[in-house]
Amino acid sequence: MTMTPEEWQTACAGLAKADPVMGGLIERFVGSRLVTRGQPFETLLRAIVGQQISLKAADAIWGRLSALVRCDSPESVLIASGDSLRQTGLSARKVDYVQDLARHFVDGRIDPRAFARLSDEDITRELVAVRGIGRWTAEMFLIFHLVRPDVWAIDDIGLQRAVSELYLGGLRPTPAALREVGERWRPWRSVASWYLWRHVEPVEVVY
Repeated sequence: MTMTPEEWQTACAGLAKADPVMGGLIERFVGSRLVTRGQPFETLLRAIVGQQISLKAADAIWGRLSALVRCDSPESVLIASGDSLRQTGLSARKVDYVQDLARHFVDGRIDPRAFARLSDEDITRELVAVRGIGRWTAEMFLIFHLVRPDVWAIDDIGLQRAVSELYLGGLRPTPAALREVGERWRPWRSVASWYLWRHVEPVEVVY
């Protein structure tokens, strides 16, 4: 379920009580809170567009893509030709990815109306079936779009850096170490992630 503002405050209070380091981060960034934006298809489309390129390049492509199609409409993406999509700056591979994403929405393999009754893992399985979407992208969708409370993305570089600096004395964390550290923040690991990201980059991330 998506977190309410009241639940966010409850999570912050619980995290601060259980972990003084996390409590310090929460106090440092008081008032910071994850807010979702956009439609499910648009959010995932933006994630694919931005893969492995700079933010500036991604914004430029997104602007051209938005002029070509309705980015909240999978049908609009499918109507557009592959050539016209490539002319926005998308690589041939990413054109394949965005078309596959659109087909998953149009034919119902991904149905956002069902998300409320699906577990995090069920949604992840649906999303990673799309070409170009891996587990990390699915986890970012769970956190930033659905605002699920207990997602712990151990492959995220920002989280790895924050855990290293704040909890491991600068040592690079192994996946096992990240899982172990994350256990202290259940059932609010998404909220903990938000504040760990603030430690690495004070500017709030929006997907």
